Amino acid sequence: MARKDSLTGKAALTGNSRSHALNATKRKWNLNLQKVKVTDDKGRVYTIKVSARTLKSLKKQDKIA
Repeated sequence: MARKDSLTGKAALTGNSRSHALNATKRKWNLNLQKVKVTDDKGRVYTIKVSARTLKSLKKQDKIA
């Protein structure tokens, strides 16, 4: 399974790491993924992987099981 947010679809960012001499090497910024149990409108519980930012939004909406 890809390191991707189940709700928002956000994935890892890529870019370059720059040394003092400005040499470029590829690097990756991964998401801070968390496994969370979420309830839907009908009361069913799902386990999904979401980023920490999405988790903060879910807590505000009281969707966490």
